[in-house]
Amino acid sequence: MPLSKSQLKFLRGKCHALNPVIMVGQKGVTPQLLKELDIALDQHELVKIKIVSEDRETTLAMMDEICAREGTERVQVIGKTLTVFRRNNQKPVIQLPKD
Repeated sequence: MPLSKSQLKFLRGKCHALNPVIMVGQKGVTPQLLKELDIALDQHELVKIKIVSEDRETTLAMMDEICAREGTERVQVIGKTLTVFRRNNQKPVIQLPKD
């Protein structure tokens, strides 16, 4: 289910204080990185990812690949930093505002 504008605005406000939890390096988006991302999303729901890449097109492709994960929503992109959100249905951490 896509997030509403008010929910995205709420999440963008929360992500300013976050530090990057996942770092994407020269190897790019690997299965191990995606496994770590799944663990981080289950624990925190809102995760900031730093992508280290020289090429802008490569960076955007990596961001698209990460956001293509089931249930993952792109919240914000600033330069080479991506913030994503995925609801944890068993143990919700963030209470989203109603529309």
